[in-house]
Amino acid sequence: MATKDLKIVDIKAYPTSFPVPKKAQVTLGIGTAIKRDAVVVKVTTAGGLVGWGESHHGRAHTAVAKLIETTLKRLVVGMDASDVVGVWAKIYKMQLGSHGMGAGCCLAMSGIDCALWDIRGQAAGMPIYKLIGGAYRGLPAYAGGVSLGYQPPDELIAELKPHLKAGYKAVKLRVGDSPKRDLQRIRAVRKYVGDDIEILTDANTGYTVNDARAAMPAMEDLNVAWLEEPFPAHDYVSYELATSFSNTPLAAGENHYTRFEFNRVLEDGSITVLQPDLSKTGGITEALRIAAMASAYKLRIHPHSSMTGLNQAASIHFLAAIDNGGYFEADVSKANKFRDELCSTPWKVDKDGNVWPLDKPGLGLEVDEKFLLKHPAIEGPGYV
Repeated sequence: MATKDLKIVDIKAYPTSFPVPKKAQVTLGIGTAIKRDAVVVKVTTAGGLVGWGESHHGRAHTAVAKLIETTLKRLVVGMDASDVVGVWAKIYKMQLGSHGMGAGCCLAMSGIDCALWDIRGQAAGMPIYKLIGGAYRGLPAYAGGVSLGYQPPDELIAELKPHLKAGYKAVKLRVGDSPKRDLQRIRAVRKYVGDDIEILTDANTGYTVNDARAAMPAMEDLNVAWLEEPFPAHDYVSYELATSFSNTPLAAGENHYTRFEFNRVLEDGSITVLQPDLSKTGGITEALRIAAMASAYKLRIHPHSSMTGLNQAASIHFLAAIDNGGYFEADVSKANKFRDELCSTPWKVDKDGNVWPLDKPGLGLEVDEKFLLKHPAIEGPGYV
């Protein structure tokens, strides 16, 4: 395709929401999920190619969409869609690096970047994983997303059973309720699944230092593979303190933005399970840089999944193309319209607990734009 045909002519951002049915609501460290939000980004080229991406909502989805359709659109329209590095650099220079919107800009530019990779793949006639340099291969997945929250152990195990039957060899439990109740649930699950299933935990920043001190030794005894985000991302002091509580690895990264924040994480050494989100940290372009940095420290990348099938498909392409890829976070939440209705099927888990990249050009997804019109933004907090 001629360069002139890859000229970016339009960028559209759709803030979108749907209420979570009562039976599908999950309580975790930051509250109970009552709705799901996302920002879906559409980039159009002069030659008619359309690329899609997801910007994480940042719990302010209409604000993120507005930033995309105003400042960032004006910076990017007219540039070559294949120039992902140049687009990233321009946004960084003109918006993110100085007097910009900080995390909000990272969220916004992430969706644009993913859409540009979708276009690049379509123009080259190659799936993204192959365009980056990866191979078609199975990738281990864990049952996660906004699921497996605070509930009595027997109910938690009942929710877990179909995921184990589907093939998952790892599951992520929500903690941050209280150390005592958290450990009761972990013990019950460990007793049920035995030693062959990996148990991961996520506190969603719900722990104090004392909570972590109380929970982590028992987590080590229960062979918990990681404790994710016990504290806010910027609380480096608490993460360092927690490394002395047990040998349970500390995980974080979904709320660390760009390679510049991950540089400190790597140098500090407290967080050894790295979880950049492709819809938050600066897109595929920046996630590849983060992965390369982490490989020098012999650390694996386990990307955090965002709300839609767009992010999830992109994360699998990314994992299939890096040499230090870890788990894919399979969103097994109930009634997720962004996974099930917004686009064609983004992934399936096989009997061995693996997912495979889509093998069509670009992301390999078909997006139902009518869905976005039927599900306009719902304002207000998503958790109560």
